[in-house]
Amino acid sequence: MSLFWIALGALATALVAPWVRRFAGGAAGWLLAIVPVSFVVGLFGHLPVVSTGETVRHAIAWIPTFGLTLGFTLDGLGLLFALIISGIGAIIAIYAGAYLRNDPNSGRFYTWLFFFMGAMLGLVLSDNLLTLFVFWELTSISSFLLIGYKHEYTESRKAALQALLVTAGGGLAMLAGFVLLGQIAGTYEIAGLLEHAAAIAGHPLYLPTTILILIGAFTKSAQFPFHFWLPNAMAAPTPVSAYLHSATMVKAGVFLIAKMTPILGGTSEWQAIVVPVGAVTMLLGAIMALPQTDLKRILAYTTVSALGTLTMMLGVGTEYAIKAALVFLLVHALYKGALFLVAGSIDINSGTRDINRLGKLARLMPITAVAAVLSSLSMAGIPPLFGFIGKELLYEASLTSGGSLLWLVMGVATNAIMVWLAVVLGWKLWFGRADVNAAEPSTEGTLGLWGGPVLLAMLGLTLGLVPGLLSDSLIGPAATAVLGTPQSVKLAIWHGVNTALLLSIATIALGVLGYAARGFVDRPTAVFRRLLAIGPESIWERGFAGLLTFGKAQARFWQNGYLRYYLITILLTATALIIWTFVRDGGAPITWDISTAPFYAIAVGVVVLVAAGFAVFANTRLAAVAAVGVVGYGVALYYVLFSAPDLAITQILIETLTVILIVLVVYRLPRFRTKASLTVRWRDGLIALVAGGTMTALVLQARAVQLQPTISSFFGESAWTEAFGRNVVNVILVDFRALDTFGEIVVLAVAALGVVALLRFASAEPSP
Repeated sequence: MSLFWIALGALATALVAPWVRRFAGGAAGWLLAIVPVSFVVGLFGHLPVVSTGETVRHAIAWIPTFGLTLGFTLDGLGLLFALIISGIGAIIAIYAGAYLRNDPNSGRFYTWLFFFMGAMLGLVLSDNLLTLFVFWELTSISSFLLIGYKHEYTESRKAALQALLVTAGGGLAMLAGFVLLGQIAGTYEIAGLLEHAAAIAGHPLYLPTTILILIGAFTKSAQFPFHFWLPNAMAAPTPVSAYLHSATMVKAGVFLIAKMTPILGGTSEWQAIVVPVGAVTMLLGAIMALPQTDLKRILAYTTVSALGTLTMMLGVGTEYAIKAALVFLLVHALYKGALFLVAGSIDINSGTRDINRLGKLARLMPITAVAAVLSSLSMAGIPPLFGFIGKELLYEASLTSGGSLLWLVMGVATNAIMVWLAVVLGWKLWFGRADVNAAEPSTEGTLGLWGGPVLLAMLGLTLGLVPGLLSDSLIGPAATAVLGTPQSVKLAIWHGVNTALLLSIATIALGVLGYAARGFVDRPTAVFRRLLAIGPESIWERGFAGLLTFGKAQARFWQNGYLRYYLITILLTATALIIWTFVRDGGAPITWDISTAPFYAIAVGVVVLVAAGFAVFANTRLAAVAAVGVVGYGVALYYVLFSAPDLAITQILIETLTVILIVLVVYRLPRFRTKASLTVRWRDGLIALVAGGTMTALVLQARAVQLQPTISSFFGESAWTEAFGRNVVNVILVDFRALDTFGEIVVLAVAALGVVALLRFASAEPSP
């Protein structure tokens, strides 16, 4: 299957999704899921080639002038991410059909969902930085639309805007880093960047380039201090949370870090930035999950923690750490996707996500309970689930990296909290008692609701029992793409009694003990929550509110509603800039010999000046309009005197129409209530005189400077031979500048249609 279909097929599907929903009804999710399933089949078709360490590439010319191609590359890393995006995307499409079965706008939801899926696939398959950035920003836009799907709620709109501003702002920083990186290496192709990795690391701009790119990755993957947008995005419908905020979009930053590792990684600067940020995010996310009572917010903060773990491992950068990160990437996608879907099923069937109101759900939702328990065990790292293997690898990577003991201690503490929360998610909800007002689900739900969580949970169990299924076929090629050398990965559920196993046992014990003694940690948790009140989210909220206040203040000052002040501002700004340029550069001497001008030209000029002055000091509107008309006809007369009849006719027509329209308007206006004072009119006249004099000097200056050969002779010679016209001005407008003239005609036509529509609307209004 072509990479173009895999990368762009979802975008095409987004266009037809509403019609599929309209005609297929509740079966739309199952039908639309065929598209991502076809992607999975196509990706597995490339597996024999990619598993050998080779790369599949399809490209077409995009902007040949700049040497850019629209190309897509499939290596081991891209294959791993594309399979996660497509596979879980298919499950989400089916799940959304059941979750939104009574939503009349679900067709629009599917459009945004497949728009996002296409953006993510394009991102992970892009083979140059510029196309990667385009798809990167498309993920921000599509996630904004998905998070704000329930736009009638203030919370949804606020969360969507916050996510967009944070991630898109980071994307702009990343773009600046990409530009610097392209300038350093002389190419934007990722394959070319790999060839210049050594030169990039030694370049003076390496550090700012790295920081800018990492800002983009940190904002997208909710790393501290940008972590706050992800929990707030839980205002989105659960299918969005399960897809964007556990399995796909938030891992785009992780993908970028992994993609940049062979290009920018391996340096002390890289480790000094990436490892601490990841470690702090890892522990902070876990701690912040403890006091939460909303199921989705618990899962959101644990996702933040998992993203921090992935970032830290990629920052460590050893072979073991990279392999551990890639395994944990898949582990997390499976168990967290399942748990989010379970949370949605509980919510839609019981009407609440409050863990204090939920308990003994297993007897009412037995199938969903199986998926939840298995996924929670994987989250806790309990054998024989795939999560156990992932946790073992993380510990082994920390032990063999030779890094600080602090990172290992933070990792153990984080995983212990994960065990604690897994007890809540896998035992309390299903077998424990509800604390207050137990809310019982009315039904298990349809296959669309519980089929996805069960499938993901069973995959976690299967891969735990038979980890060799993906070790060398998927994880190995992905590690090869990140490390740049052939890698072999051997996964097993049992490695004997070693330090990693002992740490796992200690982690489980600490987690269970923490849950049992949860009452004793309420006070420290409350203190921690108070500290968060002055954290990054508070800074963001206050900064954003301050920005809005400043914007309103400057809008009131500049957008005051008076056209005369707008014109004054524009004229004074332009005049000041021109004069400053004259003063700075000295300017060429302006030659103006008025003695050679014909007397009638001077006479017309005097009339124009007098009329302009009369317009300033006129006592009635009609007199001012008449004076302005004299100015316009005087300019038209200049066109006649200097052999430009076409321009003269145009000027006369426009001036006549303008005067008539203004007179008709003035006729309906009341008489002057307050007339501008003499001081104000002198001010306005002086501004007009200075602005006009400056523009005159600018024209004379332009006549004195000839930067390029004149083209007047070309038009004179080519008007007849090329366009068969003797009127050079007409030929320029109709032939040489045909598209420009056509555009002006279109603008005038649209304006005319707008005027007609307004007149009809006004005439249709009832009389008072």
